[in-house]
Amino acid sequence: MWVVDLGTLPYAQALDLQRTAARARIAGAIAEDLLLLVEHPPVVTLGRSSKAQHLVASPALLATRGVELHEVERGGDVTFHGPGQLVGYPIVDLKRHRRDLHWYLRRVEEGLIVALGELGIRAMRNPGLTGVWTGDGAEPRRKIASIGVHARDWVTWHGFALNVTTDLSYFGLIVPCGIAGVEMTSIARELAGEAGAADAGALWRRASDAVARAFGEVFSLAPRPLAAESLDALLAAAPA
Repeated sequence: MWVVDLGTLPYAQALDLQRTAARARIAGAIAEDLLLLVEHPPVVTLGRSSKAQHLVASPALLATRGVELHEVERGGDVTFHGPGQLVGYPIVDLKRHRRDLHWYLRRVEEGLIVALGELGIRAMRNPGLTGVWTGDGAEPRRKIASIGVHARDWVTWHGFALNVTTDLSYFGLIVPCGIAGVEMTSIARELAGEAGAADAGALWRRASDAVARAFGEVFSLAPRPLAAESLDALLAAAPA
């Protein structure tokens, strides 16, 4: 699995890159699965299941806070991406794994649970809901990661958003994932007071590395770094 650190990219640019990479993976022009890791400027995205009442803020209010708004083809409801959030876009050919989107969603959840465990955070699923939660004891209480995916010809794109040092007040602009009363959390909040939690840059690197290792583990692949420039060159050489 090639792991590509894209740095910070506007949402629309990253979406175009995902779609291009997915087309290349479908065509066989890219030989390996990809995990694109990125941080976005503030943006709210509306998935296929979004309901109007789950966007609490008006488009005008979003604009005053510098938050973009995009409707996209992924599954799920409304979500937020922004600074301090590790967003991952796995471009995975399920024909090489298992042709089952429910299985794939559970694998994505498992990758995040494993990564958070490496960071010292006990994470879990919330029965009947997609995503990853933390909690007190065995009960899921706070949502730390959201997931929404899309696939064509069994190749996936879109993916997950893991709150690392995210300003959680942004989630007040929406009903996150359409779940009324949900409490959002972040890695920094869960590790509050622990050594290293105050260093945002170091925490980001720890989270990014843990996620790459965990996704390699849950998909039985060896994660290998690929420079963004190398990915661009591969995509430029792929048939249109």
